[in-house]
Amino acid sequence: MITIKGPALFLAQYMSDEPPFDSIDAAAKWAGGLGFKGLQIPTWDGRCFDLQQAAESQDWCDDWRAKLEAHGIEPCELSTHLQGQLVAVHPSADEIFDGFAPAEVRGNPKARTAWAIEQVKLSLRASANLGLASTVTFSGALAWPFFYPWPPRPSGLVEEAFAELTRRWTPILDVAEECGVDLCYEIHPGEDLHDGA
Repeated sequence: MITIKGPALFLAQYMSDEPPFDSIDAAAKWAGGLGFKGLQIPTWDGRCFDLQQAAESQDWCDDWRAKLEAHGIEPCELSTHLQGQLVAVHPSADEIFDGFAPAEVRGNPKARTAWAIEQVKLSLRASANLGLASTVTFSGALAWPFFYPWPPRPSGLVEEAFAELTRRWTPILDVAEECGVDLCYEIHPGEDLHDGA
């Protein structure tokens, strides 16, 4: 199966309050004008996407997709990198990662995790509504602070971290299965699924 249709880019590093990166229509026009064929969409950025609407409304998705297609652009995947990171945050990094969460869940790791899990589930439903085969995310990092083996970590620590990742991600993967959408983890330094190589 051929899935590569041409060059694409991830909008996260471009979206801003300055044109042409202040709306999805303007960003798609800019990207299409440069010859790009696809965009990976940061679902946390309201300037380019409304995750709740996309998960709940096929009409909203059809209208949103038409804005891209008017400029010769297709959405490649929806990204939940920031939300996926917040599914599994080691307590030592709570304050650092709180900035990725909305104000109402900052300072409350349990509420932040629940919010993040729901966000990734919404992205799967939105992906299905948009006809996308996959969505991309980070795994989070419960064990990453212990990557370097000094001081020696307690026996079973890494196994327990992965067991907790399994508990947190299995309900999300169940939604992926229901939606018929592949959940792709970016293997990135600082994520538990990255082996350090």
